Amino acid sequence: MPPRDAGQHLPAAQGLTEDEIQLLAEIATGVTTDVAARRLELSARTLRRRLRAICDQLGVNTPIEAVVWAARKQLI
Repeated sequence: MPPRDAGQHLPAAQGLTEDEIQLLAEIATGVTTDVAARRLELSARTLRRRLRAICDQLGVNTPIEAVVWAARKQLI
């Protein structure tokens, strides 16, 4: 999936912020959490904490379920 433009407006859904959607899009590329964290300029611990919060917010159990949810909503 091609990365979205930084200036491109992303629709918020289910209360997700643009940063959270960007995080899910990065995870969707299949990289490890360490690589995704570096690309997003976060610590790996912060990325994992934010992923857990997104999962809780969406009512899913795993980050891949959150990615599938976002893909189905055409957010990523």
